[in-house]
Amino acid sequence: MTSTIDTPTPRTATAQMVATSGAFDVVPRGTVRVTGALGERYDEILTPEALDFLALLHDRFGARRHRLLAEREQRREEISSGVDPDFRAATRPVRDDPAWRVAGSAGAPGLEDRRVEITGPTDPKMTINALNSGARVWLADAEDASSPTWRNVVEGQLALHDAIRGTLEHTSAAGKHYTLRSSHLTDLPTIVFRPRGWHLVEKHLRYTGADGPTRCTSGALVDFGLYFFHNAAELIARGRGPYFYLPKLESYREARLWNEVFEVAQDALGIPRGTIRATVLIETLPAAFEMEEILHELRAHCAGLNAGRWDYLFSVIKCFRSRGESYVLPDRAQVTMTAPFMRAYTDLLVATCHRRGAHAIGGMSAFIPDRRDPEVTRRAFEKVSTDKRREARDGFDGSWVAHPDLIPVARAEFDAVLGAAPNQVTRLRDDVRVGRNELLDIASVRRSGATVTSGGLRANVSVAIRYIDSWLRGTGAAALDSLMEDAATAEISRSQVWQWVAAGTRTADDGRTVTRDRVEALILDVLADLPRPHGHRVDDAAAVFRAVALSDDFPSFLTVGAYSQFLVGSAVDQP
Repeated sequence: MTSTIDTPTPRTATAQMVATSGAFDVVPRGTVRVTGALGERYDEILTPEALDFLALLHDRFGARRHRLLAEREQRREEISSGVDPDFRAATRPVRDDPAWRVAGSAGAPGLEDRRVEITGPTDPKMTINALNSGARVWLADAEDASSPTWRNVVEGQLALHDAIRGTLEHTSAAGKHYTLRSSHLTDLPTIVFRPRGWHLVEKHLRYTGADGPTRCTSGALVDFGLYFFHNAAELIARGRGPYFYLPKLESYREARLWNEVFEVAQDALGIPRGTIRATVLIETLPAAFEMEEILHELRAHCAGLNAGRWDYLFSVIKCFRSRGESYVLPDRAQVTMTAPFMRAYTDLLVATCHRRGAHAIGGMSAFIPDRRDPEVTRRAFEKVSTDKRREARDGFDGSWVAHPDLIPVARAEFDAVLGAAPNQVTRLRDDVRVGRNELLDIASVRRSGATVTSGGLRANVSVAIRYIDSWLRGTGAAALDSLMEDAATAEISRSQVWQWVAAGTRTADDGRTVTRDRVEALILDVLADLPRPHGHRVDDAAAVFRAVALSDDFPSFLTVGAYSQFLVGSAVDQP
């Protein structure tokens, strides 16, 4: 039985006891109310005190978030119109000052050794499997590997709540029972939680300011706030800490906003400043020019940076989408991490991190094994081994995998370089000479002979539609064609199609121009081949794809419109 709450939360004793922080008003001025249906145990997460905490965060940071998103859009449009990004002249003193360092892993138990991190969404089964995997870190993902249904948002918080306390169990529909291999948090991978990005909203929670209108809450503040409120003290008591991955940042000002969120949150719950540790994903082109500034803004709370390669490619395409054929990238499969502009990005990340005492964490290789197909597994192991060997030798301190069977493969490559050392932060990359030209050498990929092909075009259409169908059904990480796909890879697929149409690109194998009509024909062809099991969202997925790949304007994120139009209120959205 479910019910709905649609009344303002009352002021609570917890809010009255919040510690002060300068001129900060300790009692929330606004209110947060729940408009989503309530399932079993939802009231344990959506407590009046927790909602007050969310109101507190929205009071302080909601308006700033909106201003920064507007600045982000303006800068992106400038790049699209011909203004190349560059290192900021105004912040050069930060880059030139050799003295400052970030907090790193000092005083952050469980973050010293991050050589293998497994990623995945926070449903109970995946939570248990990740924590039983043997990885050093689990990226508990409420972002690109998760579909933000109301059920996933709240039940993911419940799974994390129980896992941290050692009580999480799960029985599948088939009757298989899952339990944690240990109730002691220090015996399990260190949890690093990734909330949604600044651009995403939560429509099941509504914030009303003291003098303003009612609006949707920020997905980032909701995810962070609920996790921190319920688990920060418990994590510390159990020998770990509140650790976060921060996605989709595009400027140091956005990092500054997160740092202030951390300060207010720690003050509010009586937790010492600096307890939080954050790892920032450098997965947008503008952020690649502000790595040091981002580290500097978060330095008291920063553990490191991550090379979010998939979203980075998406950002490159998005920024240069209207700049003509010279900025067109070839088939997604032909853009590898050895491309000069991608090597420049990762080399700069490692050099920047180690110069400032931060961990450099590598990205995800898309290849995954198939326990039913030895040849697919062999190829996946070979590809991942090569990828992680390059990262370890380049100076990365750890890297991501998406499947438990890949953990030994990745670990072997980092063990060969690290040995008994927990990381290689002290290994400085003074040999790196990366500037604006190297980061923007997009044309280097096609100069090497890579091309746009009819097969690559079809693959983009097929992968994007199948992934969006999965996402609309509530699953945000999907194994397709022996690759792990998430929202970022779907974004690459649809943005490439948009760019190829806009540029009038010809496919090299047949000389045909990529047009809307050609893509539409491919959509119909793909739809005809797809199975339609009970609960499928194939037609809705095709509608989303058309809106984000064939429209005159370029939607910044496919998930924004799809969430509002097709996900909220659907059957999968309900508890």
